[in-house]
Amino acid sequence: MDDFQVADPSEDDLFEHHRFTASKGQEPLRVDKFLMNFIENATRNKIQQAAKGGNIWVNNQVVKQNYKVKAEDEVRVLFEHPPYEYLLTPEDIPLDIVYEDETVLVVNKPAGMVVHPGHGNYSGTLLNALAHHIKDLPENSSGRPGLVHRIDKDTSGLLVIAKTNEAMTHLAKQFYDKTSERQYVALVWGNIDEEEGTIEGNIARNPKNRLQMQVFPEGEQGKEAVTHYKVLERLGYVTLVSCVLETGRTHQIRVHMKHIGHTLFNDERYGGNKILKGTTFTKYKQFVDNCFKILPRQALHAKTLGFIHPVSGKKIQFNTELPEDMSLCIDKWRHYSKHSQ
Repeated sequence: MDDFQVADPSEDDLFEHHRFTASKGQEPLRVDKFLMNFIENATRNKIQQAAKGGNIWVNNQVVKQNYKVKAEDEVRVLFEHPPYEYLLTPEDIPLDIVYEDETVLVVNKPAGMVVHPGHGNYSGTLLNALAHHIKDLPENSSGRPGLVHRIDKDTSGLLVIAKTNEAMTHLAKQFYDKTSERQYVALVWGNIDEEEGTIEGNIARNPKNRLQMQVFPEGEQGKEAVTHYKVLERLGYVTLVSCVLETGRTHQIRVHMKHIGHTLFNDERYGGNKILKGTTFTKYKQFVDNCFKILPRQALHAKTLGFIHPVSGKKIQFNTELPEDMSLCIDKWRHYSKHSQ
């Protein structure tokens, strides 16, 4: 999250600070419920412990968990983490390694794996696995070892890891300069009118729900974001698309596709876990529910990754097959669309 901060690793504890300003339309709401709406993976017990420790402030005054947040209140909370070393404990977690040499590593991350430790996810992350596989990874500008870029927990697919400082600098510049190649495959709700197109619109956090990102098409806030899409297959009430990223913003494809009316299939955070297109027949609802069970996450896979190798200077590209959950779900839609016409 934008609000994530870490203390100096030399200190005994690691803290996570969040700061929010309630919107002008905020109805009075208990501060623990308010924070539950804004902080990913924060349980009510965690928030209540923060309150008991005097670590929730509203307008710079310590408050209890039953304080009612009002319009334009400034709310701050501090969570105490385990020691820094614990967050990066090496763990013997299997990695699906697509390519590795002395300077770079390309992995195929499974859905459900968090990329780096953070609030609510202290172990089992990709970084924990990398710390076991490789010693002394270089840190990026955020202090996270090896990471050049990242993908969401429930998105599967390809990531490149830098194994040396030189590789980190070289690869980070490619991503910053938009010269790396990143192609995703997504299943989205609805039948997209055009065969291909480009979505442009600044992306920033939704001021009413900090767990979501939002498009600001006028560019009044946020960062520039550009997504190029192409229809791969039309499956009736859903469409299989290829998305090429020109920029790499948080939730970019998920937010951009929703912005044009085609939310990712089973993307719970953005409403794709509801029936957004189709019929009212009970059998259809049962069919969609079965698809949700087969694919219990947003239908998004980072399929292709290309970049200039930091040592050889040659362009290298990697491709992966769609994971089984996405393939099975797509096959069900193929069958349904053929037999429902």
